[in-house]
Amino acid sequence: MWLCPFAEKAMESERTFMRNVKRVFVKVGTAVVTRADGRLAVGRLGALCEQLKELNSQGYEIVLVTSGAVGLGRQRLRYRKLVNSSLADLQNPQYELDGKACAAVGQSSLMALYDTLFSQLDVSSSQHLVTDTDFRNGSFRKQLSETVKSLLALKVIPIFNENDAVSTRRAPYEDSSGIFWDNDSLAGLLALELQADLLVLLSDVEGLYSGPPSDPDSKLIHTYIKEKHQGEITFGDKSRLGRGGMTAKVNAAVCAAYAGIPVVITSGYATDSIIKVLQGKRIGTLFHQDAHLWTSVKEVGAREMAVAARECSRRLQAMHSDDRRKILLDIADALEANESLIKVENEADVADAQDAGYDKSLVARLALKPGKIASLAKSVRVLAEMEEPIGQVLKRTELADGLILEKTSCPLGVLLIVFESRPDALVQIASLAIRSGNGLLLKGGKEAKRSNAILHKVITSAIPKSIGNKLIGLVASREDIPDLLKLDDVIDLVIPRGSNKLVSQIKELTKIPVLGHSDGICHVYVDKSAKVDTAKRIVLDAKIDYPAACNAMETLLVHKDLSSNGLLNTLTKELQHEGVTLYGGPRASSLLNIPEAHSFHHEYSSMACTIEIVDDLQAAIDHIHQHGSSHTDCIVTENHEVAEIFLHGVDSAAVFHNASTRFCDGARFGLGAEVGISTSRIHARGPVGVEGMLTTRWILRGSGQVVDGDKGVIYTHRDLSQ
Repeated sequence: MWLCPFAEKAMESERTFMRNVKRVFVKVGTAVVTRADGRLAVGRLGALCEQLKELNSQGYEIVLVTSGAVGLGRQRLRYRKLVNSSLADLQNPQYELDGKACAAVGQSSLMALYDTLFSQLDVSSSQHLVTDTDFRNGSFRKQLSETVKSLLALKVIPIFNENDAVSTRRAPYEDSSGIFWDNDSLAGLLALELQADLLVLLSDVEGLYSGPPSDPDSKLIHTYIKEKHQGEITFGDKSRLGRGGMTAKVNAAVCAAYAGIPVVITSGYATDSIIKVLQGKRIGTLFHQDAHLWTSVKEVGAREMAVAARECSRRLQAMHSDDRRKILLDIADALEANESLIKVENEADVADAQDAGYDKSLVARLALKPGKIASLAKSVRVLAEMEEPIGQVLKRTELADGLILEKTSCPLGVLLIVFESRPDALVQIASLAIRSGNGLLLKGGKEAKRSNAILHKVITSAIPKSIGNKLIGLVASREDIPDLLKLDDVIDLVIPRGSNKLVSQIKELTKIPVLGHSDGICHVYVDKSAKVDTAKRIVLDAKIDYPAACNAMETLLVHKDLSSNGLLNTLTKELQHEGVTLYGGPRASSLLNIPEAHSFHHEYSSMACTIEIVDDLQAAIDHIHQHGSSHTDCIVTENHEVAEIFLHGVDSAAVFHNASTRFCDGARFGLGAEVGISTSRIHARGPVGVEGMLTTRWILRGSGQVVDGDKGVIYTHRDLSQ
């Protein structure tokens, strides 16, 4: 597993600190305590008291801060006024009830109910009414701490409420000044004053959302990160009865959390939310002073990211083919329109990579050379003009009279692509995903962070809002990948594009099918009948056109007869003239006086390659099978019989005759682009384009038939594909 020790610690610590929690403060809001009509929500209060009783019996120290007195008192006074009013009184304008009077009336009823419920559960509780003024007195604060400490030692649950009836603040229901100004801020203050291990703020929603909870586009924020979320969240309406609402809870939570008290805002409607929080379950919204150290997918939620991609992909699949085609054309236009901006970000990545001392081969893969954006836009347009891949009828069969079965093409679902260095891969992969109707999660190399971010922004900005920009998710950190690799029920395929180490690590960490190649050890075998000019062109192109590519030649095999006719020396000198460093196998190193290669199974990805001399065609085939990676291998020969033996004898994903290995590419194959090159033997091999991102499903159209033990069904199994 590739997680650095710090990342492992940060990922583990997000909720596991709950195991050390002992003193828990719970604040319950008016919207939880009362029903919509203002009456007490006895069922919810009963469930709350049962949770607190269970935690109390488990050894937790519980302190409850409750709202609801004002709302309950208002409801009771309104009812009393109604029954004592004449018809004439009711026709007069009704004045607002005094809030202090409401608090005084409601407080006794609220505490009477708590006392009754806790008594039924054999739990003792105590009442504590406090005001803002009380906390200005140092002696009061000291005595309060000692009293609560004594009560907790006796397993009593102290119940706190602001004493609104005697508050000296001018407008206690509107004023936001002083030491505390509502029961949310009171709960935060008490948690700090009495050294809580955790504060739980119960609300009428599941937690903090990115927007109003009623908005279907709003998402639950599992971990609040002040640096990210402050100023970016749109709050809905305040509490229907109380003074606070979510704004007050967030303010209190931020104050407490950044003073060292972790806070969770969660639903007070659920019957076990507090228990789940203490079990470390990922519910509600967590506020923690170390939240900024935790990974981005943890904040967003790996599952949420994958599910969002699937939902968007289903909307994409439902679109008309012409509309999907237009998205690709818009992306191509957007790439060209933003070329200068993309260039600036890419040049910054290249400069940073050079300053960091990265290998030249990596820097070469990283750079978007002149003309690259135009080339990428062209490949996207080629994809757009391809035949519609989704819903193609691959086979049509009449099972029986009036019973027609069709085998059709359909998207795989959600793909996770992990790629290194090459930002152009992001464009290819994203356009292929859109063409094939798949959702996509992308993780590029950190060295291409700026390039990937701007390309992702340009591409997603061209996707219609009706689909959603979460169709393509960009994973921010490598440490996020393990969470995603666990989602075998949501992510359908993982395609790693990178080193052998990367592919091996991913295979070890996931149950999700993995498609790709671990190495690109490509061979060119020059047979004894090869033409000199043909051999020179192919060998040089395969090695120096793009040495960092996975389809570049890494090993040159030469028939033994060519060492005596001069062709071996010619090829050697041509490669050295172009700046290629040569290493030899046992025979070649001795004959050519070059350093011996430490291994035949080596991918240089640079201006270097291995040369070895073989006895004949079969020796070349055996060498490729023993030391190759089943990627791309080529024979240079004028003997067509020998060529056919090689083409059918070499078991690689791509095998060529008299053509450079560099032709093994999705665009060059006419696929428009490629998501990668696969050496797997299941699903897809070689360059993987649109077809490799599709699977099949069966559609059966009948007219009321039933199996019924196959009685009366006359199967015809007639092929209707023609």
